Amino acid sequence: MSSLEEIRQNRLEKLKDFKDKKIDPYPAVSGRTFLIQEVADKFASLEKGKKKVVISGRIMAKREHGKSTFIDIEDGGAKIQVYFKKDILGDDYDLFGSNADIGDFIEVEGICFKTKKNENTIEVLRWSMLSKSVRPLPEKWHGLQDVEERFRKRYLDLVMNKDIRSRFLKRNEIIKELRAFLGSNDFFEVETPMLQHIPGGALAKPFITHHNALDIDLYLRIAPELYLKRLLVGGFERIYEIGKCFRNEGIDASHNPEFTMMECYAAYWDENDMMDFVEKMFLAFAKKFGLKNEVEYEGKKILFKKGFLRIKFKDVLKQYALIGDYEAETRDSLAARARQLGIDTAPRESKGKIADEIYKKVCRVHLVQPTFIVDHPLDISPLAKKKNSNEARRFQLIVAGLEVANGFSELNDPIDQRGRFEEQEKERVGGEEEAHRTDEDYLEAMEYGMPPAAGLGVGIDRLVMFLTDVKNVREVFLFPTMRPK
Repeated sequence: MSSLEEIRQNRLEKLKDFKDKKIDPYPAVSGRTFLIQEVADKFASLEKGKKKVVISGRIMAKREHGKSTFIDIEDGGAKIQVYFKKDILGDDYDLFGSNADIGDFIEVEGICFKTKKNENTIEVLRWSMLSKSVRPLPEKWHGLQDVEERFRKRYLDLVMNKDIRSRFLKRNEIIKELRAFLGSNDFFEVETPMLQHIPGGALAKPFITHHNALDIDLYLRIAPELYLKRLLVGGFERIYEIGKCFRNEGIDASHNPEFTMMECYAAYWDENDMMDFVEKMFLAFAKKFGLKNEVEYEGKKILFKKGFLRIKFKDVLKQYALIGDYEAETRDSLAARARQLGIDTAPRESKGKIADEIYKKVCRVHLVQPTFIVDHPLDISPLAKKKNSNEARRFQLIVAGLEVANGFSELNDPIDQRGRFEEQEKERVGGEEEAHRTDEDYLEAMEYGMPPAAGLGVGIDRLVMFLTDVKNVREVFLFPTMRPK
């Protein structure tokens, strides 16, 4: 078998032959008149009327039979068989036979007919090269041992794996449906900065960049939250944004440093109103993309029916991590329990942060059916209203062990918010890189008055994971973040 470089050199010679014949192998214009799917849909009438069609696409298979050749062409949406015949094409047939390869993009003009095997086919009257491929498509893409190669060369994955293509088409449908749902509930779409002076809205380590003209450091946003809440101050009552966020964190089955979030805010709602809204949203999604309110994920049947279970954060710790009384635990006793469970802790980490790590490693995996975890520790919820001295008016929706939504009643007391920021700054000075920074401009905005409101964040990538039944988040990114080869 020829080496990849030998194949490449052979194709470069074919490319040179086109140019020597004064034929442009990369023309700017295609005369396509039909998509392949349109030809398939209208095939009977096109065949009967002997109407000429012009299609364009990539050669995916080539079968030679003496002085005739059958090829399969795909245009991204469908595939059709095309028939080349020496008697009809003459020298152009020889040019095709000697210089066209699987992987090339071509244009053909021809007449529709049925083969003896009753297969839809186009008999070619004219053809032209649109893009000569220099490298061959892989032959055994499905059998790749290095799965990361699929992520590095996603363009080949899309060509060779139709399931992958359909997954990303479904991702597009999911986002369209989400926008339609929010719009039907009077939410107004906005855009807020991705480059921020202070990274806020979540507890996470940011990426830092530098703006030369202003000579200042800026941060890629970790969340759009604080800018969206400025818009509540400005009088918008229901707003949402779908966009990229960036967190300088590890990569695993459910995390990528660059990801897509939907955040929405509704004035005059509390966390219970928002939970009702989230339930309504997911019931609508299950109906749209599932099967009679039942979705299968990793072999588990997920039932979407009204009345999602609601469990307090401390109760889920008690049930699955055997932490009997969270309030009675000290920070050090909880750290000792974490170490018993194989979780590393650092002196800078708060009691709530340690509890959250235990919850994420030990408890969350048990939550298969749609479940709201409510009343999170106050010290890991610096932007949420207090429920009491230890708990925040906050919730997370867990489905099949995945956190797919997070929300709370928004803190709108500027004095309380400043105090929370000050506590976070103490943690940051102590070495906690994910602590929230103090945003003076946001505090000033709050002092003009922010209405009571509830907010929600939905991880689009995890939502797509769930609705397409994949367990690795990199499967739902067209180009996941990876170490250079």
